[in-house]
Amino acid sequence: MIQLSGLLLGLTLLGSTAQAQTAPAAKPMSQRMTDAFISWHPDSILIGNRKTARWDYEQGLMLKAMERVWQRTGDARYFTYIKNDIDQFVREDGTIRTYKLEDYNLDNLTTGHTLLTLSQTSVPKPEKYIKAAQLLRKQLDGQPRTKAGGFWHKKIYPNQMWLDGLYMAEPFYAEYSQLFNQPAGFDDVAKQFALIEKNLVDPKTGLMYHGYDESREQQWANKQTGQSPNFWDRGMGWYAMALVDVLDYFPQNHPQRKELIKYVQRLAPVLAKYQDAKTGTWSLVVDQAARKGNYAEASGSSMFVYMLAKGVRMGYLDKKYAPIAQKGYDGLLKQFVATEADGALAFNGTVSVGGLGGKPYRDGSFEYYLSEPLRKNDLKGVGPFILASLEMELANGLKPGAGKTVGLDYYFNNEYRKSPITGEQERFHYTWEDRSHGGFQLWGQQFRDFGAKTVSVPVAPTKASLKSIDVFIIVDPDSKKETAKPNFVQAADVRALTEWVKEGGVLMLMANDTSNCDIKHFNQLAQSFGIRFTDTSLNMVKKDQFEQGKVDLTGGNSVFKTAKTAYVKELSTLALTGPAKPLVKQGEHVIIATAQLGKGTVLAVGDPWLYNEYNDGRKIPAEYQNFQAGNDLATWLLQQAGK
Repeated sequence: MIQLSGLLLGLTLLGSTAQAQTAPAAKPMSQRMTDAFISWHPDSILIGNRKTARWDYEQGLMLKAMERVWQRTGDARYFTYIKNDIDQFVREDGTIRTYKLEDYNLDNLTTGHTLLTLSQTSVPKPEKYIKAAQLLRKQLDGQPRTKAGGFWHKKIYPNQMWLDGLYMAEPFYAEYSQLFNQPAGFDDVAKQFALIEKNLVDPKTGLMYHGYDESREQQWANKQTGQSPNFWDRGMGWYAMALVDVLDYFPQNHPQRKELIKYVQRLAPVLAKYQDAKTGTWSLVVDQAARKGNYAEASGSSMFVYMLAKGVRMGYLDKKYAPIAQKGYDGLLKQFVATEADGALAFNGTVSVGGLGGKPYRDGSFEYYLSEPLRKNDLKGVGPFILASLEMELANGLKPGAGKTVGLDYYFNNEYRKSPITGEQERFHYTWEDRSHGGFQLWGQQFRDFGAKTVSVPVAPTKASLKSIDVFIIVDPDSKKETAKPNFVQAADVRALTEWVKEGGVLMLMANDTSNCDIKHFNQLAQSFGIRFTDTSLNMVKKDQFEQGKVDLTGGNSVFKTAKTAYVKELSTLALTGPAKPLVKQGEHVIIATAQLGKGTVLAVGDPWLYNEYNDGRKIPAEYQNFQAGNDLATWLLQQAGK
């Protein structure tokens, strides 16, 4: 094997998709390692030395990492791989091949994340994924518990909580609770973390023991505390990842959210203390780095880098931990990432397994952990490394949104439907939360990856409601066809938004063709900036004749610095006067325009063309660069804010 050169590794730290586009030869490391994984497992994910694929937590870990890569690239290959893998297991009635609920094994819940993604992402027969997720959630109802209410790691391990189990179950449990609007689930999730903090944290070092036996009956259990004897790096890594991931779903106003953040803040300085000063990595048995036989281990080190980097990005941790994460990542690249003779990537240094009890009996001793073999390209290392790479690419990439808030109007666009998942009424269509074809979830993720905060604005625009907003986006105001009692743009709304723009606000107006948008009232606002959405509809695409929706973006390269061609169909053209200037034209027709008013900026386009259906790479041909255009536009809007 030939170690990757420092120069090449430096190039892979290019952060954003936009940056990568300027140097196409240097794909980000997250994407390169994901592509390597696909080359090892082109059809089925085989775990370890198995000959057949089965429902497994390593599968869930890899698919979650791959989903994030898909979100960062808009490359449909990754989504296709995810769906094809899951479809090998999930039957139309929601049952899951090789899964047995009666095993009551927390490891089997990790892939539930992917079921929840597919259930929301405009795929055929989404109900089978919903049913499968409900089956996994049913397991938690019967999962054996300690007397204090903690989940047993597995039915075959009575009275035991392991650090591993927090990653296996709790992020899925929290995401499910959010999606199905089951607030009691968050209380239970918080309880699981509280019990781990109570029973597995060493008061002297802050490190965490691998497992806890409430009955004190196991040979490995301390008779006074019930704790296992040692601090295993990957056990702590599972817990660290679980903490920062579960917070993605926890309500902002939940009383235990602050406690979870405190756990993140408690653990971070402990990890910093035990990081190897020379290599940046962590040892298999974390507190005994100098002991003979101990070694730097890849999976735990990757997990710690991920937790620290994400903790900083999300604001849970002080920025002083960013250099610690960077040092750790540099160590991962130097020690564990290699290239084969044919140029393919490999990932070394992952311990194959670590457990307690069982047959043959695992006593949790230092000697036991060292007895487990190392594996090349083990998914328990590869998955966390990809996640760590994604975080470091974000950390080292463009951050035009740092400290800025992007608001999306939910007042003029105010559509509801019966949820196909819960059966309850839910807001949909051009919202941050909507992951189906008509939502803006993916474009919102692009803003967030640039460091911005995304919020919804469900009330009329006023000085107060716009006070904390830097970029405000209004999309497709409702007509009476879409909403029984639409909120039409009124004179007071025009005054409030005009004054806000004059003071430095950045306003984006996205209309639609006249049959699908209240153009009449929307124009009362647009005309304040010299823009009018016309009755002329352009690019009327017939079926899948995508070429009929082609738009050349090169004339607007002050905004679209990487995207050259986009797909925009059935759009309203623009007529301009006064301060408005054309940005993108198609023949004599203006497609996109900008205007300056006072300290602020306005951009208008006659279609909501960046919704998921045309932004996630799954439908339109690759020549149409809507995903890159979304990145470009998000960058530009954020850069205008605060000028």
